[in-house]
Amino acid sequence: MKTIAVIGAGTMGNGIAHTFAQSGFVVKLIDVSEKSLDKGMATIAANLDRMLAKGTITQEDVAKTITNIITYTDIKDGVVGVDLVVEAATENVELKLNIFKQLNEACSHNTILATNTSSISITQIGAVVAHPERVIGMHFMNPVPIMKLVEIIRGYNTSDEVTKIIMDLSEKLGKTPVEVNDYPGFVANRILMPMLNEAIETLYNKVAGVYEIDTVMKLGMGHPMGPLQLADFIGLDVCLAILNVMYEGFKNPKYAPCPLLVNMVRAGKLGVKSGEGFYDYSESKKAEKISKQFILS
Repeated sequence: MKTIAVIGAGTMGNGIAHTFAQSGFVVKLIDVSEKSLDKGMATIAANLDRMLAKGTITQEDVAKTITNIITYTDIKDGVVGVDLVVEAATENVELKLNIFKQLNEACSHNTILATNTSSISITQIGAVVAHPERVIGMHFMNPVPIMKLVEIIRGYNTSDEVTKIIMDLSEKLGKTPVEVNDYPGFVANRILMPMLNEAIETLYNKVAGVYEIDTVMKLGMGHPMGPLQLADFIGLDVCLAILNVMYEGFKNPKYAPCPLLVNMVRAGKLGVKSGEGFYDYSESKKAEKISKQFILS
């Protein structure tokens, strides 16, 4: 396996492209927007510069990584001759199904098709392509170049051979792959999202404020960041989308998103990406200033 296509140049897509390219793979980074591709490449360059400054990579590593990435705005052009496609588009089921229908037409039947979805059924995605045994989940964690875990999700039809290939490939990237089965939320988000939702419920019910909730979880439970800060980092729209998938999948009220989360997303308060969520990021990307609506009087 030498050539990888990555669909989507956003936060996850550019991180996945960076990781494969730094490991010596030729990467075809695909996005419908030239602007998104330019932004994604700028992010990769900035992240490589930070790694260079820390002494974890050399200038030669930086140059090779950038050289290994080629950008495309058309899926058909971008997937020619690739061994693996990793889809990392927005967490929207209709969008992903449409992309996989295009991949079914454009790719060889031997091409492995992976999705970076954090909650959507691999089996459902696989159902829209011929040879669904080649469809698998590769759920990377953000930030991709740093985080070691890759959740490898087997759809109902995913073959043992494809699973082994992707498990081995993840190890070649310096990651730790963990194989899980295809149920809503998989493992990571099935456990994480209810915790984040409960933290939002705790705030909604005025049990404690933003700072207090995050401090209890950081100092009391040893979490590197509080749940409200983490929700902001992930994106409140992404959290809501995942909770909705889990709620629809299980029909269990424990996965129902908190009304406060729903209203914040409707209001465009999405966290770091929008400049405000539970914290105000207008002056700093660090969660240092609580959003004014949550400041206790």
